[in-house]
Amino acid sequence: MANKVTNILLVGVGGQGTLLASEILSEVLMLSGSDVKKAEVHGMAQRGGSVVSHVRYGAKVYSAIIPEGEADILFGFELLETYRYLPLLRKGGKVVVNDLKVLPPSVALGQETYPADIPKKIAASFPDTRLVNGLDLALKSGNARTVNTVLLGALANTMDIDDKLWHEAISRMVPPRFVAENIKAFDLGRNS
Repeated sequence: MANKVTNILLVGVGGQGTLLASEILSEVLMLSGSDVKKAEVHGMAQRGGSVVSHVRYGAKVYSAIIPEGEADILFGFELLETYRYLPLLRKGGKVVVNDLKVLPPSVALGQETYPADIPKKIAASFPDTRLVNGLDLALKSGNARTVNTVLLGALANTMDIDDKLWHEAISRMVPPRFVAENIKAFDLGRNS
């Protein structure tokens, strides 16, 4: 295909660093020479609501929005959000998902129950699924808030981009005082 566009859909809940991860991802893709388009939806994100970021890259990208059923990679920061967005993933697509449950208000209030066995359900539909214990790895990096960078390290295993470019993108997008721990978190995710 002359102009293959690769589609990555990032999903999570507010406060997980999904938007920063999409910024770092877009930066590394630009550093690697790709044309990149990004779009975000984060209405009630600060209150724990759904956060979705579309990242598309290739030689030339014309639209930022990933059409339904055309995501190549579903990059999930929370299990239920990942499960909800499976219809956007193409057949044979890949899933990289954090092993984390954030209870929606309806579940926290006892009005509904959190679905059981989400990782098994995801893997049954998409065998190329990687479940990552992001919090454990972030704690090993020295800061629980680096889960998003740990997950980027796990995502990097699905892409052919040199770690030096990932480190450079992190250095550009993260405040200087947090760069070292974020690079360590990335490397832990990459090597997990």
